[in-house]
Amino acid sequence: MKEYKSFEHIEQDLKRLSLERNIALEQMKLSKNKFTNNLKQKNWLSLVIDVASKYGFYVLLKRFFK
Repeated sequence: MKEYKSFEHIEQDLKRLSLERNIALEQMKLSKNKFTNNLKQKNWLSLVIDVASKYGFYVLLKRFFK
């Protein structure tokens, strides 16, 4: 346990902890926004198109070599 010698040290630690808490909250908000942006429909649509095009290309190659 930390021992304090003055109220100034206590206040400094409280301010530092408060700032660290605010930074952590902002990081959580940013992570939430990134997560919701990744779940948007346009991202899923582009993923489906990419997978379908790769699969279609694979099918064409398979038919070509048969």
